[in-house]
Amino acid sequence: MRTILLAIVNEIYKRFLILWDYKFNLLMQLVMVGFIFIGASFFIQGGQLDPRQLAPLFIGYIVWFYARIIIMTTGADLVGEAQAGTLEQMYMSPVSAELLLIGRMCATLITTTIMVIVTGVVLLLLLHIQLPFHWEVIPVLLLTLFGLFGFTLILSGAALVFKQVDGLADLVQNALLFLTGSLLPISRFPAWLGEVAKTLPITQGIVVLRQVDLEGQSLAATWASGSLSWLIIHSAIYMCAGWIIFKWCERIAKQKGSLSQY
Repeated sequence: MRTILLAIVNEIYKRFLILWDYKFNLLMQLVMVGFIFIGASFFIQGGQLDPRQLAPLFIGYIVWFYARIIIMTTGADLVGEAQAGTLEQMYMSPVSAELLLIGRMCATLITTTIMVIVTGVVLLLLLHIQLPFHWEVIPVLLLTLFGLFGFTLILSGAALVFKQVDGLADLVQNALLFLTGSLLPISRFPAWLGEVAKTLPITQGIVVLRQVDLEGQSLAATWASGSLSWLIIHSAIYMCAGWIIFKWCERIAKQKGSLSQY
């Protein structure tokens, strides 16, 4: 356990160093994310920016922002190590590769939270969005990200086998933006599309977050309605599936001897 915690701490420290060294790139990411939110809100609301309608949109967008950064960063790290020929060194660690990846995701989660706070405060003030805060959002967000970590393990496994997965990562990020209720509640989707959306990793988390933060529901109320229990099951399924698929892809890469190849 101590080794695992040390590995996670080291990944967090490394992530902060990378962000500090590439401050300009970080700034451009924050600006881009802000512009995307404003632009999407403008089109969805028919050329208007009504602060009363922006709160649910803001919650969904922030969850997607977490997903985007975690997926993009984790995939880029693996591809970068494969290009540099250092991917096999990850398997020389006393900590398993999947735990190292989860450690990297935790590090990315911390740094992304700082980015979310900075960007979120600016958008809330600029657009005059009234967003209440309830402590219940914290465990719900963590449960949502737990499932997202499992989903990211699936993409990481694909990166071990196929190496170049930028197209897949872009496809997934766009699908999560438009098909999870981030911008438009899934209740307004066609029935068949709503069912598809419910299978995606962050959809249920967005639903429950809106319930506890905007509707003021307690965790007990969301549990009684089945929303919270389904989120727990959903996230657990994604984590288990992600772990299994990652190990399967890892075995394929080892059998092919392609861990050190790009």
